[in-house]
Amino acid sequence: MNPGQTIFSQIMSFIPKYEFDKRVIKYKGNYRIRQFSCWDQFLCMSFAQLTYRESLRDIEVCLNAQPNKLYHMGIKGHVSRTNLANANRKRDWRIYAEFAQVLISHARKLYHDDPEFIVDLDNTIYALDATTIDLCLSLFPWAKFRKNKGAVKLHTLLDIQGSIPVFIEITSGLVHDVNILDVLIPEPGSFYIMDRAYLDFERLYRIRENLGYFIIRAKKNMKFQRTESRKVDKSTGLRCDQVIRLSGFNTRKGYPDKLRRVKYHDNQTDKILVFLTNNFDIPALTVAELYRNRWRVELFFKWIKQHLRIKAFYGTSPNAVKTQIWIAISIYVMVAIIRKMEKTELNLYTILQIFSVSLFEKVSIYQLLTDDSLQTFDCDSRKQLNLFEL
Repeated sequence: MNPGQTIFSQIMSFIPKYEFDKRVIKYKGNYRIRQFSCWDQFLCMSFAQLTYRESLRDIEVCLNAQPNKLYHMGIKGHVSRTNLANANRKRDWRIYAEFAQVLISHARKLYHDDPEFIVDLDNTIYALDATTIDLCLSLFPWAKFRKNKGAVKLHTLLDIQGSIPVFIEITSGLVHDVNILDVLIPEPGSFYIMDRAYLDFERLYRIRENLGYFIIRAKKNMKFQRTESRKVDKSTGLRCDQVIRLSGFNTRKGYPDKLRRVKYHDNQTDKILVFLTNNFDIPALTVAELYRNRWRVELFFKWIKQHLRIKAFYGTSPNAVKTQIWIAISIYVMVAIIRKMEKTELNLYTILQIFSVSLFEKVSIYQLLTDDSLQTFDCDSRKQLNLFEL
């Protein structure tokens, strides 16, 4: 990297701007725009994510405090609260959603052979879950959730290899988690790990028909008939490995084929866990180990809520909320890309903290991430969530 550039400019240089421009043209993002383009909006919102800005006025004051550096940061439009608010309200959020998918595709290639994933399988492993972001119903009347409470849900499909989100659907809080299976297109040969909220046998059978595999927790009142039992080593925590068929009228109608039922005792929590899967080839212990890795998606939710601006929003319209969330996801993925390309062992939290206090510095990113004197913070790192230190 050119040390004459600011850290912010070097971070943005990892972005394929031609791909961004293609999305802007597709959705006519700059139509009849004389100043403050979509690129200016993206840069300002990225700056806000990297430096934890609290409001649009906060963004305006911080950026205009360095007027001589704005042009070199790539921001050519006039930064004002009004321009930012109008852009977030009017510019199509799909520009940033589709551009985030470009970054996600790049990140997945970089983390394809990530050695931190301990399960030795050639299949792609996904964890599916949703998290709720509470909102004030009087300010966000479109985000209905409870009688006196608003919320949006982030339905996320996380690639366990690298903890990269590959699919995100933003809905109101009223949409049940299981409904996301209707819009999800399963990949043949991939594993989908889910909790009991997604237990709908008709939808699970659709995954099977698309040649995908699922691992999901079973409910206690599930009715079934055992057709085969396999030997297990109970010293590993396994209690049984069975082939079953559902015996309930509606469940058998929704899933007419056989299933595999694995019971496992977790010594850490002293709980009995029962898993269902349509894969009959992998070892029973691998089924339990794959489900244990589902918690990576929970860790991802906690991480982005703690370290990115997705709990408080700069605008109240659906477009502004989705724009802010997708730009936050882009920043998360971009930091993950930089971590891999700069070949640093620092976790994402540390990298983000270093960037937050160094955006206007003119030093190479590599030097910044390898200089031990720049990596000391007063905060108690034991309380932080580190995605790459599980």
